Amino acid sequence: MNRLTLCVLAAMLLTSGPVTSEAKELEGEALVETFFALASKDGKQNRRAEKALRKTWHEAYAVMCLEMTQYAPPERRTEIFEFLEKQTGEKLGADRDAWWRWIWREPRAELPSYALLKSRLYGLLDPRFSGYFDPERERTIRLDEVRWGGVKQDGIPPLRSPKMLSAQDATYLGDGDVVFGLEVNGDARAYPKRILAWHEMFTDAVGGVSVAGVYCTLCGTMIVYDTSFGGTDHHLGTSGFLYRSNKLMYDRATQSLWSTFEGEPVIGPLVGKGIRLEARAVVTTTWSEWLQRHPDTQVLSLETGHRRDYSEGAAYRDYFATDKLMFSVPELDDRLANKDEVLAIDLGVPGDPPLAVSAEFLSKNAVWHEDQGGQSFVVLTDPSGANRVYASGTHRFVSWQGRDVVVDSNDHRWTVTERELVAEDGRSVPRLPAYRAFWFGWRAAHPDTRLVR
Repeated sequence: MNRLTLCVLAAMLLTSGPVTSEAKELEGEALVETFFALASKDGKQNRRAEKALRKTWHEAYAVMCLEMTQYAPPERRTEIFEFLEKQTGEKLGADRDAWWRWIWREPRAELPSYALLKSRLYGLLDPRFSGYFDPERERTIRLDEVRWGGVKQDGIPPLRSPKMLSAQDATYLGDGDVVFGLEVNGDARAYPKRILAWHEMFTDAVGGVSVAGVYCTLCGTMIVYDTSFGGTDHHLGTSGFLYRSNKLMYDRATQSLWSTFEGEPVIGPLVGKGIRLEARAVVTTTWSEWLQRHPDTQVLSLETGHRRDYSEGAAYRDYFATDKLMFSVPELDDRLANKDEVLAIDLGVPGDPPLAVSAEFLSKNAVWHEDQGGQSFVVLTDPSGANRVYASGTHRFVSWQGRDVVVDSNDHRWTVTERELVAEDGRSVPRLPAYRAFWFGWRAAHPDTRLVR
């Protein structure tokens, strides 16, 4: 079911019983019913709802009005925006994104009824959504920044234990096709962007380790997590919701919502349990470059069980073609264009901000050293533009032919692998997790990020 169909369905279901509560009683279910009446087709109910909301107006009502505008009948939508303008004094017309940015500009009071409203409203679209927003659920993010992405739970279907091909059989790939490369315990895998753009997630056992690869097309990130934590294997999927234009995952057992950037629960029963999944090193590169390094690699098959146009660039073609966003974020930073790519590095050092390094900068600096919270590392960028990050310790690397060997300042040669750099005398330094992202998405998630460009 596509987004338009779901919106029409929601509008059809936005009916409410008579608004009979006195103003002083507008809370909980009564308040939610009043907002449903505000968005209904019944003019008499509309007027009663507006009157009740005016009498008890609270600044927290603004976001609840805004939630309803997306699903109200078109003629009623305009009237709700006009009501919003009168009650807030803001002159933003029917520009929903402008209203969202106004809402997000500063911390705002939130009523318990807001979670109940989201639970009721989005439960009309998918009953499983109701549980996401139970008012009793713990959360670490603002509820008003959780927005529906237009699909049901797993409406963008993850690939679970997908069929793989040998490199020789992957004849559908061209040399320049973009792939996400992963190696775990010697098991090399290539996941073409042209396939994952339609699915945004895979779950599989790679090198004997259960992993989830999460690709957010909107913010350009591919992150791979070990799904096991503390003896529990978390079965993750696509929630259907976004936080700052980045997809939120969910787990089947508790229906908690998880941050894709952080690999941790942000809404639900698992919040506060100390859970944070370990990220694996992954590289965004070209098929020819990955194949040269890993001739024995396995590759995703086109036989996914779904019918899609898996040709290169077919998915999200219009979105990738411009710098415009599909979903607004609280703030944009014009130091780079919205969809300029950066290498995102967050070593989890307390008190030290995460780092974003312009991909263009790295393309001109094939060997680049940096420090984050006392952790020294080196970024190696090969001719395809692929970036790999390694702990460097006291070593200073000075030259690299872009392939198998990097040389340090003492003229020692180190072999470049997906797991580590290995010196001729057996010393090694480990690979560190890092990934490519669109600048706007990384900056929205990490407003304190440091930028190198």
